[in-house]
Amino acid sequence: MAEKAVLTYKGHPLRRKDNLIYFGSMADKYIIMLQIMETKKVKDLDVASKVSVQLQLTDPDIKSRDRVVKKTEKDSLYTAMDVASIWLERALAQG
Repeated sequence: MAEKAVLTYKGHPLRRKDNLIYFGSMADKYIIMLQIMETKKVKDLDVASKVSVQLQLTDPDIKSRDRVVKKTEKDSLYTAMDVASIWLERALAQG
């Protein structure tokens, strides 16, 4: 049975479901949720033009709306991932 490769970015796992991208591990205290809000056509590709970034607590005992620690919106997936990696590293370093 072949194992499915896990995509990672800067040492943290990435998971995508439709327009949501989860960055980080649910085993850690924090995770990043990126939501692609808008896309634009560049040649034949849909490219993200508005991305919501949220640093969230992973504690299942906290209500979902109370889990959000920080949030912002960026105009590209590249910029959103850059912010996400910095936020996640800082949050995990603080504990």
